[in-house]
This record gives sequence, C-alpha cells and structure tokens, in this order.
Amino acid sequence: MTDLTIRPAHPSDIPAIARIYAHAVLHGTATFELEPPDEAEMTRRMQTLLDGKFPYFVADIDGQVAGYAYAAPFRPRPAYRFTVENSVYIAPDMQRRGVGKALIMKLIETCTALGFRQMIAVIGDSAQVASIGVHAACGFTPAGNLKSVGWKFGQWLDTPLMQIALGDGSVTTPT
Repeated sequence: MTDLTIRPAHPSDIPAIARIYAHAVLHGTATFELEPPDEAEMTRRMQTLLDGKFPYFVADIDGQVAGYAYAAPFRPRPAYRFTVENSVYIAPDMQRRGVGKALIMKLIETCTALGFRQMIAVIGDSAQVASIGVHAACGFTPAGNLKSVGWKFGQWLDTPLMQIALGDGSVTTPT
C-alpha cells in the first residue's frame, strides 16, 4: 500500500462514500439494507453523526477514498450513552490492504479520547470472516451471535456481535 491517510470525513467525500456503501448493499451481507441510499441520504446520515460529536473518518490512499468508518450511538436510551457501535466499509479494490484495521484503530483511539467506554461491532452475517478477523486483530472479542435475524439474497443471515472495552471500560465510573 502506498500513502494511507486516515482523516475526518467531509461532505465532499459523500460521492465516494455512497459508491462504497452502494456496492456493499447490492453485493454483500455486511449491511442488511436492501436498496442503496442516495447521496442526499448519506449526507444526512453523516451530518447527524457529526452534529452528535461522533467520529467519522475516511481512509485516503493517493488521493482516493479507499474506505470509511464511523462510530454511532449503540442504542438511543440514555444508559447506553457511553457505548458506541462502529461501522467500517472498504472499497472492493482496496480490501485486504490494512485499510479496515487502520480505520478501526483510529475509531478506538478517538472514541477512547471522547470518553466512551465500550465499542460494539454488529457484523452483518457470520460469513463475514474478514470483518470478524480484523475486529479480533484490533482487540474485539465475541459477545454473542444473533441467529437468522436478517433475510437477504434468499437466505437467513446471522449477526455476530463483538466488543472491546475503551479506556477504563467498566472498572471506573464514567465522567
């Protein structure tokens, strides 16, 4: 891999982000969406996270967006406020080059600095061995598996859950 840079995402990245996500929606099981959202919807989603002070990053290789990742609220109820869910998507031609790991590590570092205590990976489909593997390489451990909860491409899909403690995790009271 040549020059990999992880940087905050900007609205100008939306066309590339939308293309990467559309490919995942149409050809994979990493997401359980069935129709790709348009650029306006992807912009709205990004802005909602940024307005909530959640991190949203792109991986840039030689001036091209190779992937993106963000942290979002795990659940809306207030007791979950110290827990985030991560999402990571890599362009098909940029997979297996360390882009996903770099993005996840940046999310872990940033979310820890922001005071979050747990990060959850909700992985679409137990056959996503690359996603499970990169999360494990970043320190995530299995936290459960929801069996046959999604129906896509004519098959039932599981949802593996993985988790990593951030900072002090659950050993101290959050501030």
